[in-house]
Amino acid sequence: MKKFEEKTINTTSIYEGKVVDLWVDEVSLPNGRTAKRELIKHPGAVAVIPITKDNKIVLVEQFRKPLEKSLVEIPAGKVEIGEAPEVTARRELEEETGYTTNELSFVTSFYTSPGFADELMHIYITDELEKMDTPPASDEDEFVEVLELTLDEAKELVEQERIHDAKTNYAILYLHALGR
Repeated sequence: MKKFEEKTINTTSIYEGKVVDLWVDEVSLPNGRTAKRELIKHPGAVAVIPITKDNKIVLVEQFRKPLEKSLVEIPAGKVEIGEAPEVTARRELEEETGYTTNELSFVTSFYTSPGFADELMHIYITDELEKMDTPPASDEDEFVEVLELTLDEAKELVEQERIHDAKTNYAILYLHALGR
């Protein structure tokens, strides 16, 4: 057994949903004791840092039910089964903002909440945006407002906690570090 490894003794599926699956694992700890771990299985997600020709960040504002409030975020979404993250990134950019691009550059990937979920978020950036004449329809249960903000305006929204999620905060810090 590796230094910190927890060996699964038993797995119980609790819920299988459209976005996530929930299960509980009973594990053997490195010290020989056992514990229960509540775990969320997620197919992965992508987010795009879209920059317009006049150097504005394209963001979307949407209501987030778990928080009972709206947040301003970079466009993002769940990877569909069998879909490459770059394909998801372009699809989400188009559906949420009405922009498209032929130039996506990979920035990084990170686990969003490794204490209980396996969701891996892939981040892309583009400054080669084209406004679509006829953007694809958004998901029927998704309502967003598109915002185009300067980096300084986005930083103000961070201070106001209107931008308050990890992926968008990462994007703002990344653009700040690049001197955009």
